[in-house]
Amino acid sequence: MSTHQQNSQLAVDAQAVDAQVIIVGAGPTGLTLAGELRLAGTDVIVLERLAQPSGESRGIGLNIRTMEVLDQRGLLSRFGPITTSTQGHFGGIPLDLGVLQTAHGAAKTVPQSVTEAVLERWARELGADIRRGQELLSLTDHGDVVEARVRGGDASGRSEQVLRARYLVGCDGGRSTVRAQGEFDFPGTDATTELLLADLRGVEIEPRMTGELLANGMVMAAPLGDGVYRIIVGERDAPPGQRSGPPTFDEVADAWKRLTGTDVSTAEPVWVSAFTDATRQASEYRRGRVLLAGDSAHIHLPAGGQGMNTGIQDAVNLGWKLAAVLRGTAHEGLLDTYHTERHEVGRRMLANTRAQSLLILGGAEVAPVRDVLAELIARADVGRDLAARVNGLDIRYDVGSGHPLLGARVPHLELAGSGRHDRPTSVAELLRSGRGLLLDLEDNAVLRRRAVGWTDRVDVVTARPPGTPPAGPGAVPAGPLAGTAALLIRPDGHIAWLAPGSHHDLPTSLDRWFGPAR
Repeated sequence: MSTHQQNSQLAVDAQAVDAQVIIVGAGPTGLTLAGELRLAGTDVIVLERLAQPSGESRGIGLNIRTMEVLDQRGLLSRFGPITTSTQGHFGGIPLDLGVLQTAHGAAKTVPQSVTEAVLERWARELGADIRRGQELLSLTDHGDVVEARVRGGDASGRSEQVLRARYLVGCDGGRSTVRAQGEFDFPGTDATTELLLADLRGVEIEPRMTGELLANGMVMAAPLGDGVYRIIVGERDAPPGQRSGPPTFDEVADAWKRLTGTDVSTAEPVWVSAFTDATRQASEYRRGRVLLAGDSAHIHLPAGGQGMNTGIQDAVNLGWKLAAVLRGTAHEGLLDTYHTERHEVGRRMLANTRAQSLLILGGAEVAPVRDVLAELIARADVGRDLAARVNGLDIRYDVGSGHPLLGARVPHLELAGSGRHDRPTSVAELLRSGRGLLLDLEDNAVLRRRAVGWTDRVDVVTARPPGTPPAGPGAVPAGPLAGTAALLIRPDGHIAWLAPGSHHDLPTSLDRWFGPAR
């Protein structure tokens, strides 16, 4: 079938569906995915069980890679002033994030509720249909369309309807209905311990940003702004409770006093919750036309807030691929790369959170391991590796062999424009369209002609770093991109091809990631 026929068929089929994509869950992952799909022109409905945002903030930070991703979509300014930090930890052992030398630091105290509000506003502005108070009851994948049976939407909240879409994505958290209804395997380990959390107002608490190991457990405290503090307490050898709801504030305050000797019982609890070290990952992130992202695909001890950040990055990886397949411009196999790329990222994240769990919650028998690891982290190469790992900067997808940056996220690069970009800009700014980017740093007309068949999907931009000649070899004089003449960058900010250094030629890489030339 020709591309024109495919597009015609999609236009006909679209009449039989309510949206091209249904997303279940309006947390950070689902809202990011909705924005990414709308940026690419894909119709999307987001179903959220809660009638209003809860205001709860399970995550309270944005790691460095998420800060880069948000910058690439022009969203950072919407958060207002963000305080970043070069202080991190691995299982309570301090990490210096400054050694990464990135354009952005890690934001340690951005509440998840703020992140959700920013992402929801962005997705709605782009035209996402976000329907609150609607709960997924069941789904059926018919092979060419997915049907979702949904409850809610009227005053009683009891009405039911069936919605149809080309694809359905579960972003509905650790107890995902989509994962259960889609019969995804979810292997892993059960919880062995429980940690308690409370956001408090009306009390001042000494910050313990990286956590503090005590004789009988671990405590952590962080200011969230507006006079609110978050405390987390984990008592060693405390088995997980059989809960049907959150713990009481008295439970949290009593545990905090047992470990620290400090009484916080007079504070006003804003939010109280509990979490465990249960670790599970879906065996596959895609089954036919049903996909999983975020906590629906992986659960773990939230060490360093990696879960929310990984979920946002799952969505950025998936969005442009799903949109391209629906447009008929990309190969169907492109969607399979979502699983192969992000499942490995999730596996590595679960490994490091399990390791951190042992360091944080282990007893005296783990002390020698902590001591040895602290010595190793003091070495620049080890500290840098772990800092990159917990901030999502070590990810490298399989896009081909050659240059060490192939498949990695593009480093920050300021540009002095030329041609239509005759003002200072940056790679992050050039990615804000959500399209692919071929960046020509040598003003190479031959290179640009080879990409003509893809300009409906890929922006071709000639630019140069500040202080360099307008044209010539080795356009980038220093840094990780030194000597680079051109880069092909995917919409998610990962390098798919560069010259010199890629074993594949440019048309092969364009075809692989963006489909056949027009």
